[in-house]
Amino acid sequence: MLIKTFGSAVYGVEALTITVEVHVTNGQKFYMVGLPDNAVKESAQRIESALKSTGHYMPRTKVIINLAPADIKKSGSAFDLPIAMAILGASEQLLHAERLCEYVVMGELSLDGTIQPIKGALPIAITARKEKFKGLILPLSNCREAGMVNNLNVYGVSHINEVIQFFKDETSLQPVTVNTKEEFYQSQNSFEFDFSDVKGQENIKRALEITAAGGHNAILIGPPGAGKTMLAKRLPSILPPLTLQEALETTKIHSVAGKLPANTTLISRRPFRSPHHTISDAALVGGGGIPQPGEISLSHNGVLFLDELPEFKRTVLEVMRQPMEERKVTISRAKVAVDFPASFMLIASMNPCPCGFYNHPEKECTCPTGAVQKYLNKISGPLLDRIDLHVEVTPVPFSALATQTGGEDSAAIRERVIRAREKQAARYSNDPGVYCNAQISSKMLKEICSIDATGQTLLKTAMDRLNLSARAYDRILKVSRTIADLEGNDSIRTEHLAEAIQYRSLDREGWAG
Repeated sequence: MLIKTFGSAVYGVEALTITVEVHVTNGQKFYMVGLPDNAVKESAQRIESALKSTGHYMPRTKVIINLAPADIKKSGSAFDLPIAMAILGASEQLLHAERLCEYVVMGELSLDGTIQPIKGALPIAITARKEKFKGLILPLSNCREAGMVNNLNVYGVSHINEVIQFFKDETSLQPVTVNTKEEFYQSQNSFEFDFSDVKGQENIKRALEITAAGGHNAILIGPPGAGKTMLAKRLPSILPPLTLQEALETTKIHSVAGKLPANTTLISRRPFRSPHHTISDAALVGGGGIPQPGEISLSHNGVLFLDELPEFKRTVLEVMRQPMEERKVTISRAKVAVDFPASFMLIASMNPCPCGFYNHPEKECTCPTGAVQKYLNKISGPLLDRIDLHVEVTPVPFSALATQTGGEDSAAIRERVIRAREKQAARYSNDPGVYCNAQISSKMLKEICSIDATGQTLLKTAMDRLNLSARAYDRILKVSRTIADLEGNDSIRTEHLAEAIQYRSLDREGWAG
């Protein structure tokens, strides 16, 4: 007897419906075709044990399983459940087996029939709704993630016996209901860290406020213990809240990577990813035989924090250059090429020298001659070209640490950032793909960041006297546009340019002696 059911395979951040065909006939042997990988092929042993635990059996006749389309590689263990259900239907152990084709069924089986979580439940649910399936059956721990997709019945199950009884009409399954908007907005404004915890460092807070308001990249340079990491971890608390569309994009990426916590619906806060400096190229940008998203995609719509930037391998840093410009990364393999979104803010931190005390107001640098410049040269010019703000972090004096009063809290800073972003959203409403000042193209720069004669004179003088590089020109204009937005000004004034110029310290010749 031939029975069809449906599963789903995830490629990139999209899902593709897979038809699972099972034919049980006279003969011997178990055949599985349709380019299954080892994890899919091993399902036969898991399925046999799981069926025995429910009082059913694996047919001892000829069993042919086809996963269509047959020219696309299938990977992972999530096909266990649809294959098992199709085997039961084809061997006439399941009443109403014709109903199997009305549902998408996914889940990994344990030997006792327990159903384990899968990756990519959200894109699977979106595709199931698009193709008008009656419902989606998947592991209980994934049901809330998929349940945010409206107009689709999502059923969460914890054991294969529940699915068997459902198709035998011996029991009914209740679709999960999720109030997506209510849960999303409830958790948007809760943060673990707050800028009120930071004593002193008002100039650094100001720089990070500009960074958040314009979506700029920034690098913090200072001695150990000056507060670089502490400040960077508080940046998400002043970023504007995610929109529902941004939250959906971010959740899909984390779902595909298997990074969503159990029973999670939407990601409601902007991601903050901080990989260790031993990370590989593929782990940062994505890769693998079946391409998976890397850290830059997991940071989509959020922050990628690289602590101790010069300690990262140079090849790892260089692979970020193209994604930082294009805001996506394309992973190409012989038979497949997938795009992962990668619109992130890069925040980096570093010591000014190997010993960490170059330019320290009290401690003396012990590095030999040339060591400071050699240390800074670990970061290439093209990468620095893509970092808008270079912020020097100085140690906090004891008088500031000893004060009992906290600084301005994140909520107050966030309000100013949101107002600036709203101003930018209105300005770029007719420019698709541009949402903040950091994304302005060179063509748009002349119109949006025009400055008067006084400003031109100031900028020319600064570039001559401070030996600023030519690449600093565009960055200064973009940052000054953001400073003007924070103050609610439509035009860029001289004081805005002056403040932006001071954030290009690494472009100054002789900064490291």
